[in-house]
Amino acid sequence: MESKTAVQLYTLREECQADFPYVLRELKRMGWSGVQFAGYHGREPEELAAILKELNLQTAGLHVGYMRFVEELDTLAREARILGTKDLVCPAIPADLRTPEGYMEVRRVLNEAAARLKREGMRLSYHNHAFEFETMVEGRTALEYLLDPSPDNLVLAELDVYWVKKGGYDPVAYLAPYQNRMPIIHLKDMTQDEEQTFAEIGEGSIDFKPILGWGEANRVEWYVVEQDHCSRSAMDCVETSWRNLSRLIRELH
Repeated sequence: MESKTAVQLYTLREECQADFPYVLRELKRMGWSGVQFAGYHGREPEELAAILKELNLQTAGLHVGYMRFVEELDTLAREARILGTKDLVCPAIPADLRTPEGYMEVRRVLNEAAARLKREGMRLSYHNHAFEFETMVEGRTALEYLLDPSPDNLVLAELDVYWVKKGGYDPVAYLAPYQNRMPIIHLKDMTQDEEQTFAEIGEGSIDFKPILGWGEANRVEWYVVEQDHCSRSAMDCVETSWRNLSRLIRELH
């Protein structure tokens, strides 16, 4: 399982902006097997792909803005091929689309994009926050509507367990409908205080062992760690998450 662990580079956005190659080398040193991109910080995909190849780091998908799926799908597919991934992920949608009618449009647009990407051997997933639980669409939460596990819905799940819990749901129970429809899962811990903010993996209130167990039983290909905000050095936070996650994986076996 350690070969399926990756970091969402949004966690290290300031560090990537300052010295992207250094960040990648540090992550490899820690023991991570992959990275998930959230922009290139002024670098070309070809340059980053060369560094990944040198380090033997894999790409665990690309997070790209919603409008790029609308306007730049061919470019996205090219970038994915360069970086060696078949997974493109929509990490959120614009605020003005967070209405019942907006979510219907989003599902239509993302399914059209997913159908085109499927012909390229690629997949499209949606990454949630908590706001998708606040709107109902056809009697379901917007997230359930977007990720409807039906054969005619090509949008796969990239559930973020922190945001599921923040939305008032049990993360393990919430995973159940998405068996074999979630190639990537986001692991993020929640502090145990009243603020319920972001914590390093294993330092907060979320029990990750059943989540990891579910993932192994349901074809999860990447366990991606993200920490939106860090109260100390983001690189130190990522190293703490690696140490605790690798321990949990060993204990699971």
